[in-house]
Amino acid sequence: MAAGSAALLRALGLAVLLVPPVVPRESPGAAERRCFCQVTGHLDDCTCDIETIDAFNNYKLFPRLNELLESDYFRYYKVNLKKPCPFWNDNSHCGIRDCAVKPCPSDEVPDGIRSGSHKYSEEANSLAEECEEAKRLGAVDGSLSKETQQAVLQWTQHDDSSDSFCEADDIYSPDAEYVDLLLNPERYTGYKGPDAWKIWNSIYEENCFKPQSVKRPLASGRGHTFYKWLKGVCVEKRAFYKLISGLHASINIHLSARYLLQDTWSEKKWGPNVTEFQQRFDEVITRGEGPRRLKNLYFLYLIELRALSKVLPFFERPGFQLYTGNKSHDSEMKNFLLEILHLAKSFPLHFDENSFFAGNKKEAAKLKEEFRLHFKNISKIMDCVGCFKCRLWGKLQTQGLGTALKILFSENLIEKIPESGPSYGFQLTRQEIVALFNAFGRISTSVRELENFRNILRNMR
Repeated sequence: MAAGSAALLRALGLAVLLVPPVVPRESPGAAERRCFCQVTGHLDDCTCDIETIDAFNNYKLFPRLNELLESDYFRYYKVNLKKPCPFWNDNSHCGIRDCAVKPCPSDEVPDGIRSGSHKYSEEANSLAEECEEAKRLGAVDGSLSKETQQAVLQWTQHDDSSDSFCEADDIYSPDAEYVDLLLNPERYTGYKGPDAWKIWNSIYEENCFKPQSVKRPLASGRGHTFYKWLKGVCVEKRAFYKLISGLHASINIHLSARYLLQDTWSEKKWGPNVTEFQQRFDEVITRGEGPRRLKNLYFLYLIELRALSKVLPFFERPGFQLYTGNKSHDSEMKNFLLEILHLAKSFPLHFDENSFFAGNKKEAAKLKEEFRLHFKNISKIMDCVGCFKCRLWGKLQTQGLGTALKILFSENLIEKIPESGPSYGFQLTRQEIVALFNAFGRISTSVRELENFRNILRNMR
């Protein structure tokens, strides 16, 4: 009986969180302090402080970014939600209606996006088509110009995804469909239990460089062993764990902020669920884990913000455009995008990624490849998520973070991007661009939602 009960609690994923301790009536602000008292000041492995991030995000970046993500270029994301799980045979799917995803009828997607011809940018399009044709013929034809021959090799190399941190969907698969992200928002769906626990357990236990002998804090009940191990590993492996933990925290904030509060035949009401938030982040209920998770969210924010600041030259090229087929709107959106990227670059306390993969070049290259493959494995796990809406946002956010990592580790290629003409050495597909900005939009929203939860908890008694 005891074993069965333990298995049930473990399957729920947050065993020690489900029965919060009885807390006596408190003074105003006590609930806020239990979640946020440690979420302040400088972040580990960074020169930045949380207060600077809050002010920059909530009052400068978040409103602009939100507006950008409502534009046609960024709201339509092509995804294959029918790919089987590559790691285990259980392909059971969530039957709850809020888990469902509504794909777009093809006539609702702007022609410029749907045509798929603008794979990289309008300027490179004719060249890319030549390259695609050359690949189909199976050779670099001597009749092509020298420039085009070189481009064939460059595009092929790019499409082979040797620099990719994610297992990208084949957008030309008949199972791939466009989804309007605004009509399928990330929020609480009711997906939980053994299947949900299995996903996160596989991510943490098998892909975060952690030895089996070191138990995660909530699994062991003693966090000091885990954090002693984490402090002793190299900065790259520590950063990897913090990125995954930050992504997990961000997702939990979204679920708490857009919770199904009322479900009647006439309407559904979504809004912040403070109890759900406390169960995931309250210092007492989570035995000290909650504030650490929130700090890791800020670390993730800095990594993705740094990537946006670094990739500016790619988007500044005159030939690049956010192509949807509406010329005046596309031009307006590109200018707005550049405004946001310049704002990101102006952030005063950027993360310094130069500490990553430094030292011995051979060892650094080996570690970087391990880092890339571990993250790529996590992106594959997203195809095992049983809730289609959770799968959609999981795939998008892992691709977005993977694209951010690709940018950070392609600095030399980005520096060589010419001011005009195709960028052969470094490329981003439309899928990567949409995922990059929407993923950061999710992180930015989480940071903004924390301010709302602070205010609610501050006034609780």
